[in-house]
Amino acid sequence: MKVAYLFGSLNRGGLETLMLDVCQNICKEDFNAIAFYRKGGALEQDFIKTGVPFVYLPVSKNIFKYLYKLRKSIISNKTDIVHAQQPIDAIFAQLACVGTKVKVVLTFHRFDYNDNKAIIKYIIRRTDKNIFVSNYQRQYYNEKYRLNNSKQNIIYNGINFDKLKNIDNNQSIPLREELKLPHSTLLFGMVGNFNIGRDQMTVCRFLKLLNAHNIDFHFIFIGKKVENEPYRYDHCVEFCQTNELSHTVSFLGVRNDVPQILNQLDAFVYATDHDTFGIAVVEAIASSTPVFVNDWAVMKEITQEGKLAMLYKTKDENDLLEKFILFLQNKKNIKKQAEENARIVREQYSIKKHIENTKLLYKKLIDKP
Repeated sequence: MKVAYLFGSLNRGGLETLMLDVCQNICKEDFNAIAFYRKGGALEQDFIKTGVPFVYLPVSKNIFKYLYKLRKSIISNKTDIVHAQQPIDAIFAQLACVGTKVKVVLTFHRFDYNDNKAIIKYIIRRTDKNIFVSNYQRQYYNEKYRLNNSKQNIIYNGINFDKLKNIDNNQSIPLREELKLPHSTLLFGMVGNFNIGRDQMTVCRFLKLLNAHNIDFHFIFIGKKVENEPYRYDHCVEFCQTNELSHTVSFLGVRNDVPQILNQLDAFVYATDHDTFGIAVVEAIASSTPVFVNDWAVMKEITQEGKLAMLYKTKDENDLLEKFILFLQNKKNIKKQAEENARIVREQYSIKKHIENTKLLYKKLIDKP
């Protein structure tokens, strides 16, 4: 079985993190893979080093030239399935595979709030299979686009938890040392780019309330300022400066040592507007770190209705503060529970389980008469 992955760019994000883990962990016993990408990015070399052949195939002004090259590559590589990671790439795949027996699969990694609805409406009924990363996300698309249930599948994202092992051997400087913090200072943070899917501002308002309680803490935001919506990052920085939080809040930007950092945190706080899964949340839970996340439907789903993390009301910094104060009063027991939570998520959301479920979908699709 030969699968061709179609990518847009290879920048750093949730989609790319998942697919990098996939490419690093698939083997020939699973299926043979090749990948085509239209744009480079920060993770380009990491993808190339996985051993999966990555072919740079940019889109020129002449779209027919691109489709011809894509079709030629798909056929010459004896591809059985093309698995697109974005709706536009699924359209390219469908057009390139006209007249062949190649199947087209599309994974929806996000909601359609900021996407071209016409593109989605066109392709979502023309793929052979659609994959959604949570049950809530599938329900959303089913209701909005009135889909045929037999073609819609849920495969939870998977994480390569091996990267969380042996982290003490990493050569990076301990975060407390880097930030010049004493061991008595409470250290916690959030991971995620400052984009439309996240809600760092609620966390900032919570930090203002926490600071008023004279608690010795330091909070870190890890994630980049997004070029097409820089105000999301700027507003958070300005808020912290205005409310005298600059000495207790650090904006660290993009980091390559997130697994090492998660293990050093006393707690992990996350706020989302509409994540479809929440890889950062699962990684934090898997690190045995106590996690706080808002009660967005997807987060309730992946945390088993709050069994694996402490849920607070969405956009309610006062409720988050109340939950956090309870945590400070009962840190020992909550930390012990966090260790059990780590075991559960490592079983449920492993990259091996994700690959196995994806392989099963591929096989059923190919074997279908």
